[in-house]
Amino acid sequence: MRYQKLLGVFFAVIGFFSVMSLAYGQPIIKIDGSSTVFPITEGIAEEFQKAKKGAVKVTVGISGTGGGFKKFCRGETDISDASRPILKKEMDACKEAGITYIELPVAYDALSVFVNVKNNWIKNDCITVEQLKKMWEPEAQGKITKWNQVDPSWPDRPLRLAGPGADSGTFDYFTEAVVGKAKASRGDYVASEDDNVIMNAVIRDLGGLGYVGLTYVVENKGKVKPLAVLNPKTGKCVMPSEKTVMDGTYNPLSRPLFIYVNEKSAKEKPEVKEFVEFYLKNASKITKQVGGIPLPAKAYQMALERFKKMQKGTVFGGEPEVGLTVEELLNRETKH
Repeated sequence: MRYQKLLGVFFAVIGFFSVMSLAYGQPIIKIDGSSTVFPITEGIAEEFQKAKKGAVKVTVGISGTGGGFKKFCRGETDISDASRPILKKEMDACKEAGITYIELPVAYDALSVFVNVKNNWIKNDCITVEQLKKMWEPEAQGKITKWNQVDPSWPDRPLRLAGPGADSGTFDYFTEAVVGKAKASRGDYVASEDDNVIMNAVIRDLGGLGYVGLTYVVENKGKVKPLAVLNPKTGKCVMPSEKTVMDGTYNPLSRPLFIYVNEKSAKEKPEVKEFVEFYLKNASKITKQVGGIPLPAKAYQMALERFKKMQKGTVFGGEPEVGLTVEELLNRETKH
């Protein structure tokens, strides 16, 4: 009996180490970053793992674009999801750590402003950039606390804001486009890197207003009310949608989304190279499935060519830019 017990323990230990060996032997692709890009990357990862029949594991985190770049520039991840281009300080951090990267646009986004479904006081469900600035600029902190302080025709009701935190690329882009300077924002609002937290804050509060990427508004259709934004150039109210982003009328809150690929990972890990090529070939389909806005087919082809050539660097100068088309970005020369 004692012998049988010892034998059982022996085989249990052998089995444990066999499982551990298999687990550690399985290639892992590590991705982190933007919550806006997350639904697309997660969808691609699921399809890729199915295609590989479990031979490769892909992990996708959501620490925000800034949080993702911190990990990426420390060499902790193979790919970084980003809802804005890499900034100068992140470029410097990567350079110092010897991390080189390939910048690839993967989708469009309509950064979407939304309110509680019972909000009935915003005329034509249309808001202006000036009104948004009055709500969100740093000077508004502790002062602009009611709707009628933004527009006298709106009610004397508490204004409760929700939006991405400071590590978010969506936060950077919104503040650049609306306030005029990236990261310039009031701090007294519900801030989260999890877009579902932002959605729920507005769903629960009649006086709530928030902003996230379009996919989360589509996912919560009927639970929140998206607002049209007055185009400063045309004077027309435009709702966020694939059509209005593609034709350039949803301005200034349209933007490209990116993945950044560690060059060393792409060269030394066959699974990373295969995953990125799979990503660019399937991004259009998956982006549509999650309610996002795919790039034109030509843009994906150009991105694939850029990746195959291992064209390093960024087409930006470390500063956010508002209103550029993806094809304009792809036709630029990369800067190291």
